[in-house]
Amino acid sequence: MKNYFRGLSAVAYKESIHMRRDFATIVFSLLIPLMQMTILGFGIDTNVRQIRTVVFDQQSDASSRAFLDRLSNSDTFKIIQFVHTDAEMNELIVAGKARVGVKIPWDFSQHILRGQPTQVLVLVDGSDSSVSGQAVNVVTSIGLDESLQRVLAPGQKLIIDVRPQLLFNPDSRSPNFLLPGMSAVLLLSVTTFLTAFSIVREKEKGTLDQLMITPMEPLGLLMGKILPYLAVGFFELCLILTAMRFAFRIPIHGSVPLMLLLSIPYLFVSLSLGTLVSTRANSQAEAMQLAFIAFMPSIFFSGYIFPRETMPLPFYLLSFLVPATYFVDIARGVILRGAGLRQLWIDAVVLFGMGTVMLLAGARAFTRRIANK
Repeated sequence: MKNYFRGLSAVAYKESIHMRRDFATIVFSLLIPLMQMTILGFGIDTNVRQIRTVVFDQQSDASSRAFLDRLSNSDTFKIIQFVHTDAEMNELIVAGKARVGVKIPWDFSQHILRGQPTQVLVLVDGSDSSVSGQAVNVVTSIGLDESLQRVLAPGQKLIIDVRPQLLFNPDSRSPNFLLPGMSAVLLLSVTTFLTAFSIVREKEKGTLDQLMITPMEPLGLLMGKILPYLAVGFFELCLILTAMRFAFRIPIHGSVPLMLLLSIPYLFVSLSLGTLVSTRANSQAEAMQLAFIAFMPSIFFSGYIFPRETMPLPFYLLSFLVPATYFVDIARGVILRGAGLRQLWIDAVVLFGMGTVMLLAGARAFTRRIANK
C-alpha cells in the first residue's frame, strides 16, 4: 500500500532545525500581535471626551459661566480658549485647533431672568463624525436639562435654546469623514512598501552591493532610489483626489494645488521610512514585517478612525511621532474645512523634518554597511 505521508517526519525535522536557526524571526512574529493588542487595548478609547472647545461669551456673567461649567463638567468638552469675535472662533475651527465653538449672546442673562427663550449657538466641526455626533447630543441634552431646571410654569417654552450647527459636513456623510483621512494610509502603504521592497530586492540579488562600491554617495544613492517612487506617490494622490471628488461626490472646499504641494513632505517621509526599513531588513518578508509595524500606528493613532483626544496621555504624545497624524490634518483641513497654508504650514514643516531625519538615518546605516564590507 502506497504511503502518502512518506517523508513527513524528515521534512518536519528539517523545518524545525530551520526554525531554531531563525529563532529571532519566529519570536518577532509571535510578539508583534501581542504588542499590537496591548497598544490598541490600552491606547484606543471609542468614548469621545475632552473635545477641544472655544467660547465666545458676549455676556460673561454668572449665568453664562454656570452654563459653561455644565459643558466642562460633562467631560465631553474641554474649553481651551475664550475669543472675542466670530472671526476668531471660526479661524480656530477651520485650523483644526478646536472642534466646537460656543457663542453665548449678550442678552443671555436678561432673557433668562424674564423667562424668555435665549439661543446659544454651537458650531461643531463635522469633519469628524464620531466627535460631531457626540458633541451635538451632549450639548443638546445640557441645554434641555438647564431649561427644565428653570421652567416654573407648565407649558412654558424652553428658556435655553441650544442651536447646534454642523460645519463642513452638514449631512454627516461617512465618506466625507473617512476618505480624506484614508488618503494618508493609502499613500503610506504604496510608497513605503514599494521603496522598501525595491531596495531589499537589490540586496537579495547582490546588485546593491555593486552600486555601493562605486563612487556614488549613500545619500545620493537613496535619493536616486526614492525620486521615481515620489512621482508614483504623487500620481496616486491625483487618482485618489479624482475618485474622491467624482466617484464619492466629496466636495473639495480648499485649494487642490495647495493639497498637492503639502503632500510632498508626507510622500518624502513615507519614502524615507521605506529606505530606513530597507536598511534593517535582509529579505522582502522581513521588510514587510518592519513596514507593518510602522503601518499600524498610522491607522489607529493618527486620528484617522479614533479621535486622538480620547487616548491616554502617553499614547496621545506618541501620536505626534506618527507622520500620518499631520497628513490627516492636512487632508481634512484642505478638503473639508477649506484651510489654507496659513493654518497648515506647521504640519508640512514637521513632516519635512521627520523625512530628513529618516533619510539621514538611512544614509548613515548604508555608510556603516559599506564600512563593514
